[in-house]
Amino acid sequence: MFGKKPVDDNNKTAEEMYREAKDELNSSNYSKAVKLFEALEARYPYGVYAQQADLEIAYANYKDQENEQAIAAIDRFLKQHPTHPSVDYALYLKGLVTFIEDRSLFSFIANQDMSERDPKAARESFEAFRDLTTRFPESRYAEDARDRMAFLVTALADHDLHVARYYYKRGAYLATANRAKSVIETYPNSDRVEPALVILAAAYDKLGQTELRDDARRVFAKNYPNSKLTTDDVIGHEVWWKPW
Repeated sequence: MFGKKPVDDNNKTAEEMYREAKDELNSSNYSKAVKLFEALEARYPYGVYAQQADLEIAYANYKDQENEQAIAAIDRFLKQHPTHPSVDYALYLKGLVTFIEDRSLFSFIANQDMSERDPKAARESFEAFRDLTTRFPESRYAEDARDRMAFLVTALADHDLHVARYYYKRGAYLATANRAKSVIETYPNSDRVEPALVILAAAYDKLGQTELRDDARRVFAKNYPNSKLTTDDVIGHEVWWKPW
């Protein structure tokens, strides 16, 4: 009897190779899918299937929690195909990869010490989402990106406030002021500006910078006339001023 003639991989078209890799991806065989997409790119480096392969490789690595490889594939795609119709998706995926990568940033909710943690991935996630929403405001991914940005703003601002408190309690008042100013300048529409101003004024007071301290207090009083926040509330030290 004659058996079925094996398929010669060398004779597969780009479309056939893409479909095979896509089937593996849909079956959650991520590492195998990556290898097949890479083989497709190597054999057919030009054309729509090769372009799509980079995005599929990025997604497969993202699902397989291979974040560095995912980012590398996305950056390669964005560099090589800056006007591709899927650039918005590539930016969204980049934001997702780095959003998930820095889960540890959000451990401040559990009162863990964040003073020495660098939220690099979360900042990169924010930048990717901001790029997406700025360049493609009508993208199907823009609304979710905006929601994630709002979460990231709160998380990043809380991280910086935590670091400012850490510096203050250790007497590093210049570092405290710089970190509080960073919150005010970077997240001007966030409600974290209110405690940041309290910390800023307290740090200037410790530094003997009375003019800068009074400026911070005036900005605070103007923008939060009904606030009852004190240094004791925000940092856990002596009350420096009550605006009521």
